[in-house]
Amino acid sequence: MKKNKVTIYKVAATAGVSLATVSRVLNYPEKVKPETREKVLKVIKELGYRPNVIARGLASRKSTFVGIVVPDFSRGSVAEAINGIVKLAIKYEYQTLVFPAEDDNRNKRDVWSDIIASQVDGILYLNDLHDEDAIEGIDRINIPVVALNSVFKESKIATVNIDYSDACYKITKKLIDNGRKNIVLATTERKYTINDVIKEGYLKAIQEANLKSKIVYTSGKTDKNTKIFIDYLDNNKIDGIIGVRDSITISFLNNAIISGYNVPNDLEVYSCKDTRICKLARPQLSSIHVPTYELGKIAMEKLTVLMEDGKLEKMDLFVPYKIIERETTK
Repeated sequence: MKKNKVTIYKVAATAGVSLATVSRVLNYPEKVKPETREKVLKVIKELGYRPNVIARGLASRKSTFVGIVVPDFSRGSVAEAINGIVKLAIKYEYQTLVFPAEDDNRNKRDVWSDIIASQVDGILYLNDLHDEDAIEGIDRINIPVVALNSVFKESKIATVNIDYSDACYKITKKLIDNGRKNIVLATTERKYTINDVIKEGYLKAIQEANLKSKIVYTSGKTDKNTKIFIDYLDNNKIDGIIGVRDSITISFLNNAIISGYNVPNDLEVYSCKDTRICKLARPQLSSIHVPTYELGKIAMEKLTVLMEDGKLEKMDLFVPYKIIERETTK
């Protein structure tokens, strides 16, 4: 017999109600307004939905808790993703718990101990600094996990991203087609998974054009970048910059302008995130537009399906992206 693919999320979305409301209709219909009950029952019949354990749990007033594992809160992309997650979580009456997985001064194993103790029903994983503890922790908790803006090449973790490699390949090609031959990629010393994928796209375009790759590794901390970038500019001639984060890109851009570069005539610049600070920079920063808010919402949707059905038809989802041309490119 063919497995029923309709989920409680689909019912709730179609009826325009919360997951908890659908569950109450199924289990305690007398507690739901007649007009709402009839609307939900009609959708259930039309879709052929069959209730499961999560629906019963919600109906019995057991809250569904979703844990959000995040890196540094100061990143604009993290804040935007959380906004998208929380908006959908509120709509469907989920409770959210945030677990900081800081790069320094914290034993990452403590994060997974906290998650296990909290008894969350699912995890949204936003941290793209992976190590063995991270992989081991995800395997150990044995609950549904969806990662966004994070790459798991050797683990069966559901992910939601844009195709960063393809995007960086395209902006590097744009710079090359504009006659740029000394294009620098500004990335981080730490092995962030997204930054590694961005580098793959950059190197592919550079190698196809028989150009020499130029990569600057920074700490990712704005206050430490200045010396690194000034030293590089003092010893190298460049005509293109691609930065893995907006803060890194703007820091490099500012130092290049101070060093006498005219942007975009002498130097064209792209970033790879397109948070709101791209428009606040002067000149405004061209960028790969990552729909981070939408990534958060989509990841929440995938996690809902995974918590209910235990599997997804497609584990890795690429969301469409755009390349936004502003004042730092021709």
